[in-house]
Amino acid sequence: MTKDFKNLRKEYERAFLDETKVNSDPFLQFDLWFTEALQANVDEPNAMVLSTANLSGEVSARVVLLKGLELGMFTFFTHYGSRKGIVLAENPRAALTFHWKEVERQVRVEGIVTRISRAASRAYFSSRPRDSRISAMISPQSCRIPDRAFLEALRKGALLDLGDKEPECPPDWGGYQLKPGLIEFWQGREHRLHDRIVYKRKGNAWTIERLAP
Repeated sequence: MTKDFKNLRKEYERAFLDETKVNSDPFLQFDLWFTEALQANVDEPNAMVLSTANLSGEVSARVVLLKGLELGMFTFFTHYGSRKGIVLAENPRAALTFHWKEVERQVRVEGIVTRISRAASRAYFSSRPRDSRISAMISPQSCRIPDRAFLEALRKGALLDLGDKEPECPPDWGGYQLKPGLIEFWQGREHRLHDRIVYKRKGNAWTIERLAP
């Protein structure tokens, strides 16, 4: 099958980004853009692509949800035994990408990932809807399974076992936090002359540079 996508084009004209006017703190700049994405009704603005690479250099990417930004750390949750969990145990360097098409913006984050505390993982787990907790409890994430019926049978068995009890946070499920060394803000501009402003960590401070599109 051959498909021609050469004529799929869109001109970006909504806004601009000036390195002399951005916030000196990249996290405050991110908060500003995230708030504007919410105001623009961006669908799931906390959805982000998590990119990882194992020690052989094989790269993988998937969409996960940002669940917190505290003390300069981007937080997300998953199974430690999933593919991403296994790869992060080998190589903790990772990247996050947010794409907010409604406001013609993108944010890239690069840094080091570590696990959050067990207490914090349990606290977040207990805040999730009961059905979501059950799914996390029964899913052998990233493992090969025979069919959908296998998952449904696991869920049915968990419901019978639990009865009125609440699901507990599985030992192989929890949170990660990414400490960035680089954060880039991209604003689409006309004629493909986009604005790119990058923050790079230097000790406890940040430098700000403009990049060519």
